[in-house]
Amino acid sequence: MTAAKAEGTGIPPADPGEADLTAIAGFLDALWMERGLSDNTLSAYRTDLSKFAVWLRRHGESLLSARRHHVLDYLAGFSAAPPRSTARRLSTLRRFYQYQIREHRLQADPSARVESPRLGRPLPASLTEREVEALLEAPAVEEALGLRDRAMLEVLYATGLRVSELVSLTLDQVSLQQEVLRVTGKGSKQRLVPFGEQAADWLVRYLDEARPAILGQQVSDALFPTRRGRAMTRQAFWHLIKRYALQAGIRREPSPHTLRHAFATHLLNHGADLRVVQMLLGHSDISTTQIYTHVARERLRELHARHHPRG
Repeated sequence: MTAAKAEGTGIPPADPGEADLTAIAGFLDALWMERGLSDNTLSAYRTDLSKFAVWLRRHGESLLSARRHHVLDYLAGFSAAPPRSTARRLSTLRRFYQYQIREHRLQADPSARVESPRLGRPLPASLTEREVEALLEAPAVEEALGLRDRAMLEVLYATGLRVSELVSLTLDQVSLQQEVLRVTGKGSKQRLVPFGEQAADWLVRYLDEARPAILGQQVSDALFPTRRGRAMTRQAFWHLIKRYALQAGIRREPSPHTLRHAFATHLLNHGADLRVVQMLLGHSDISTTQIYTHVARERLRELHARHHPRG
């Protein structure tokens, strides 16, 4: 039975052919060498390309023999999926085929004239300054773990770090004297991020009082270790934020990036330059940062409507 005839019979889908696996592996190796992408990003590319390769194999084609109508038919099968998912799949195919053209394995890109679905950029969920204050005050700082959590929240709000960047901080990445962090972000890019006096005060208090009590006799280079002496996971810290948000009476459920969004929005609300916010957040493209200008404008509209006599 051919792969095409097997479709819909309950037989498990075929794996990508050997040539497709080789093409995918070469593409991912090039991405890693050129862009330094994370394992998670490379895995997402591999998954998208492998699924398309399996679909093509069922139709008697391969990645390097696909035509525009194959791309259109494949993406049409995801009509019920969110537009953002379809756009991501198409973006993967475009990057793959552009690489093949650059390597002179193809002369034409089958995805080139395929339109990407229109996306409305969602505004990131943020918190008001009052909500942030309530969240920061939620941990019980008379306890070692509570003091650690307060220091983590203070650093997160003061710097706008990604949660993964925060939990992976080590002692040698912190300069209390200069009040800066040396952060390794996406693509292994390093940046210096200031954290200010208040976060510095909480860090000093945490390092003096709480960290030794948490570690006991253990040795760890993690800035914010757990009682096991290991760095906290992103998921564990997310659960902490959710718990403290509930304690603080914040009705909206926070996301892992809630304080990062608040950091950027509040900076812009207080007059910070967009380029400065871009550098602090570690965005390679300023268009990624510009979404926060929309959040700031919405906040200004709300304030105007609430307080202006003709609002």
